[in-house]
Amino acid sequence: MTTAQLKQTPLASAHKELGARMVDFAGWFMPVQYKSIVTEHLAVRNKVGIFDVSHMGEFRVQGADADAFVQHMVANDVRKLTSPNMALYTQMCNENGGTVDDLIVYRLNDGYLLVVNASNIDKDWEWLSSYAKKFPSVKMTNISEQTGLLALQGPMAMDLLASLAGDQVKKLPSFCYEEGIVNGIKAAWGRTGYTGEDGVEIFVDVDKVESLWNALLEKGQSFGIEPCGLGARDTLRLEATLPLYGHELDDETGPLEAGLGWSVKLEKGEFVGSKVLNKQKESGLPKQMICLRSEGKALPRQGYGVFDGDKQVGTVTSGSQGIFVGHPIACAYVPSSCAKVGTKLSVAIRDTKVAAEVVKRPFYKRK
Repeated sequence: MTTAQLKQTPLASAHKELGARMVDFAGWFMPVQYKSIVTEHLAVRNKVGIFDVSHMGEFRVQGADADAFVQHMVANDVRKLTSPNMALYTQMCNENGGTVDDLIVYRLNDGYLLVVNASNIDKDWEWLSSYAKKFPSVKMTNISEQTGLLALQGPMAMDLLASLAGDQVKKLPSFCYEEGIVNGIKAAWGRTGYTGEDGVEIFVDVDKVESLWNALLEKGQSFGIEPCGLGARDTLRLEATLPLYGHELDDETGPLEAGLGWSVKLEKGEFVGSKVLNKQKESGLPKQMICLRSEGKALPRQGYGVFDGDKQVGTVTSGSQGIFVGHPIACAYVPSSCAKVGTKLSVAIRDTKVAAEVVKRPFYKRK
């Protein structure tokens, strides 16, 4: 596929000017790294990093039936969003209990904002539209192409944002949302992220995203900022054991199997997929996601087999070097009988079975 055929965010030229190595990610021309994945990963863990995530999708849901519609479509309970400008993490499930996508739902003054994965924008829109027909007072708007999104992540992220938007931003609670002015640019942000660190995801009109990116990079120099690509985004989220759609979640894998039961509220009543999820909870899960720490330096990768003795019992869904934790890490699916913390397994890396142990989730949690 040539670059001309790939979608580009408004920052494609800015990435190339910064020397980013660009790749095809879900049909988008995106930066995988700038200086190095290690440099960018450690910047986010220790100081602050900035990511272009303008490829993500954003849908507005409005109308008298918006509450009932969103409640029916997601596994979490949107009634927890007791006032505007609150957010939650959740999944949309299919009728078989598998995952259509995972997403963040923001409650706004006039409805909801759904932030979905870039690879699933068209799929999610069609899925939601097919059910929206049953809720005649719902209006959906796909604002993905009009919306830029930057992720500012790390222990100094809020200090950097405050230097351009005012100290009041530091008071924003986790998973809450507010609007304001950043260096003269109208924007909005949620105190959310995908790295295991504190920070914000900043929404801005596409024609302003490059100005905001440049302002944050310039001001961020005194905070030790690094522009970060998809490579560091992946290693950071894996250390924090945050699922990636297409790896830990897919149409055949549900949120309970992925260890996301805290974000599934079966007691709220029927929603798409709830019948199967209730059965799983009652009778046991067909498979469970585990965290593995492997020995040595060889890295477990997606698709590698997981063994109990000579028997293959599962498959790695994501794996890499744990850059901050200092050892190889992986997520995998295995039968429940192999999922207990402390279980000794192995991963087939090339022609060798490398010893691995089931460890507590997550690999990394910020203090």
